[in-house]
Amino acid sequence: MGVINTTPDSFFSFSRKISIKKAVSAALKMASDGADIIDIGGESTRPGADYIDEREELKRVIPVVKEIALNVKIPISVDTRKSKVAYEAIKAGAVIINDISSMEDDPAMVDVIKDAGCDIIIMHKLGIPSNMQKNIFYTDVVSDIYNKLEILTENAVSKGIDEGKITIDPGLGFGKSVDDNLAIINNIAYFKKLGFPVLVGHSRKSFIGTITGKDVEERLAGSLAAGVISLINGADILRVHDVSETSDTVKIAEAFMRNGLGSVPVQTSIKGNDRVASS
Repeated sequence: MGVINTTPDSFFSFSRKISIKKAVSAALKMASDGADIIDIGGESTRPGADYIDEREELKRVIPVVKEIALNVKIPISVDTRKSKVAYEAIKAGAVIINDISSMEDDPAMVDVIKDAGCDIIIMHKLGIPSNMQKNIFYTDVVSDIYNKLEILTENAVSKGIDEGKITIDPGLGFGKSVDDNLAIINNIAYFKKLGFPVLVGHSRKSFIGTITGKDVEERLAGSLAAGVISLINGADILRVHDVSETSDTVKIAEAFMRNGLGSVPVQTSIKGNDRVASS
């Protein structure tokens, strides 16, 4: 999933595509680079961000969705927590709504998703973006997130959302510490027990910067490493800013996985110039 932000304040400046022309150009390149989905957002949800006005979000997002839908032949997702934006985005050509609030911020979102029959990404977070990195506390981060996602998905299905249209996102960075994010990635297989595809949004986030000491513009290598670990652990969708590099990395990782990565422990001993591998 390639990320395009029609915002002036998203945390990674390269993802900001304010004009329709730049957004369409970016989408075309992502599609040719191997993206399977384009995710368009008009409201930054970085830590500390505030809500924006619905009219402003509509103005930023809908024209871009219309043009990309006309020019790009892969599914379009729209990252919004407002039902009106979701409704108009679906009319314009979006087939997935990526709602960080899991349809809790705007109760009308449920009917929009249900009536359209589109896919919905249900994500875990603490609080709202303006305060989500304050007072982080979990009894057990993996179990707590699992239990909350179970409640959110059960509620969605009980209200008429097709369970086959649901993807879950454990919400890296949305009210999580560095260790919490690592625990989430290490336990993707556990989240998959809920029975839904798992999306991981790790790309260039602050936990990678904390570990590597790199600014957001220099977190590509760290993002690729986190993506590979997520893939090996069972992630179905990687939401990324760097589609070309991620696509190549995924191809190599999947080739190793098809060849039995992790299935047979191998010990290698080196004696002089002789390399001997035994299982």
